[in-house]
Amino acid sequence: MSYNKEIIENIDNVNLYLEKDEKTRVLREQLAKQLNEYRNTLNYMATDAPLGTLCLPPVIENALLEHGCLRIYDLFDLDFTKVKGLGVRRIGDLTTCLDKFFSML
Repeated sequence: MSYNKEIIENIDNVNLYLEKDEKTRVLREQLAKQLNEYRNTLNYMATDAPLGTLCLPPVIENALLEHGCLRIYDLFDLDFTKVKGLGVRRIGDLTTCLDKFFSML
């Protein structure tokens, strides 16, 4: 009888372990999801920064300001070739500054 009792206790321990393991998995998934949402929120908030954050040369920054771009997120989906005062070289400098900015996020 003692042997059967030990087996039953071991089975109960295994069941408890499996339940804890499942709860841990669910908690990890929830944490990963919340951290991802938090990261996305921070990335969006960072792009709400003024253009001066990019440390652009004054010529490029002035061209963007004249085009109506005040914040970094204004540069999303912007066709840089349509901005007066931006040539190939300046567009290259602008994209380099944007790459540096986004690599810091």
